[in-house]
Amino acid sequence: MDFIAGAIGGGLSTAVGYPLDTVKVRIQTEGHYNGIWHCIQETYRTERVLGFYKGVSASVFTVSLISSVSFGTYRNFLCNICKLRYGTADAKPSGLDVSLAGGAAGAVRVVLMTPSEVAKVRMQTQRNPHSSVTPSQPLSKPKYRGSLHCLKVIAKEEGFGGLYKGCSALLCRDCSSSAIYFLTYSSLCDWLTPAGKNKPGFLVVLLSGGSAGVLAWGLATPMDVLKSRMQVDESGQHKYKGLIHCARESIRKEGLKVLFKGLGLNCIRAFPVNMVVFVTYEAVLRFTEHFTKQK
Repeated sequence: MDFIAGAIGGGLSTAVGYPLDTVKVRIQTEGHYNGIWHCIQETYRTERVLGFYKGVSASVFTVSLISSVSFGTYRNFLCNICKLRYGTADAKPSGLDVSLAGGAAGAVRVVLMTPSEVAKVRMQTQRNPHSSVTPSQPLSKPKYRGSLHCLKVIAKEEGFGGLYKGCSALLCRDCSSSAIYFLTYSSLCDWLTPAGKNKPGFLVVLLSGGSAGVLAWGLATPMDVLKSRMQVDESGQHKYKGLIHCARESIRKEGLKVLFKGLGLNCIRAFPVNMVVFVTYEAVLRFTEHFTKQK
């Protein structure tokens, strides 16, 4: 049930946060925006509402799958750690146990997530002016017609390695942020749940989930910037030779502040998105538990 609950929570959260994710990616990879509001205005002016939802269908599907694997891996890994250390899977885990299980979940995510992340970033940064913006000019044919077509083109032009561009940055981002994510959620739930109650209330879940998302994304933003820049680097450009080169070149040209592009937007987006993730996850688990007890 952890896998199913994680899938439902992941899919819903993606639908909630996708427009801001598009804005974040454009700010991180393109230098001509003056800020969040300028990016929103320009995207809407040239591409209308659909510009914020490029690649959303494939993203909802893949994030549902990845979130399922992430929560399932976390729970199963945590149970195995508790069995090894304390002799029973029901033992209360320590902060280190939770962090290790979270880090493992992040590592597993990367294997499945990287190709979909590459396609998402390419789709989000592709320009498709809306017909109402340039009525007198013929619209240029977009390079990528959709997420699956994008993956096909990347594999054809850049080979299998093209589907895993930015994998090193994604691994650094997700292992550390996932460990912080689950540790923060677990710690806040324990702290805010009154003595005598074995499960946190939904208000506690909302607050803990949102806060965990904000902290995790705050720490993950530098690697997120580098990941996006490496993934938008198409065949023939070869701007970056790897993670270190990307970091060095980005800092040399734009200063250290480049690593924190989209930080505010990441944190704003993270709170509602992760509230949805955790409250859906907990609701599904509690509903099925209640249903099975009645049977």
